[in-house]
Amino acid sequence: MNLIRKGDQMWIRRTLIIAAPLFLGMRMSAADAISSNQADEILAELRKIRAILESNGPNRDGSAQPTRVAIEVNDAPYLGSDRAPVVIVEFMDYQCPYCKQFQAQTFRDVKREYIDTGKVRFYVMDFPLDIHAQALLAAQAGRCAAEQGKFWPMHDRLQSENEALNGDKIAALAELSGLDLRNFQNCLQTEKYKDAIQRGISEAANKGIRATPTFVIAKGTETGIEGDVVVGAVPFGVFQKKIEALLQ
Repeated sequence: MNLIRKGDQMWIRRTLIIAAPLFLGMRMSAADAISSNQADEILAELRKIRAILESNGPNRDGSAQPTRVAIEVNDAPYLGSDRAPVVIVEFMDYQCPYCKQFQAQTFRDVKREYIDTGKVRFYVMDFPLDIHAQALLAAQAGRCAAEQGKFWPMHDRLQSENEALNGDKIAALAELSGLDLRNFQNCLQTEKYKDAIQRGISEAANKGIRATPTFVIAKGTETGIEGDVVVGAVPFGVFQKKIEALLQ
């Protein structure tokens, strides 16, 4: 999606109006003065504005968002049949609000209609963004959970409860997911998967992936796919149209 949503436009405008005095150095009366907490809230909103702008604009080098890319899935976790004719790869960030929106609204329909019926194999690939301070740690937590065969329970909890994903919060989610906490914490503390995740980020960025969620949809091969790129928490109908075209 290359345009900022109308709702986002209105919210950005309101936030900038509130924050304008901070930028312009305007004096404020005692009645208008903001508290430290309010200032922190404004800064947090401005960071969200940056995230929206970065996820909707052109690539930083001025190039256009690619419409097709080739992806090697390697050992990425997936749901669905090994023989599914269509493959979807999601590049995601556990603290991305649009990833959470997709998971809560659209994914359940994709799963019910296509994954559970053997028509689609759905991969998840880590793409934690720098603007989300705890996304890289959460991505490592997902990898560590996968070691114990618990990737999907941990993935779902990390994404649905993605505020303040610090060490304590992640440990609590790991326990709820039925993980062996001692082995999990050792995996997390040694940063066993950090380098692999960062290499994956670089490889995806070199192919033009830059925002989350980004999906690649195509007929599958043994090693990966080359297919259409879909960016953003788009509605189920977008996936349905592309999947049905590939199934014909």
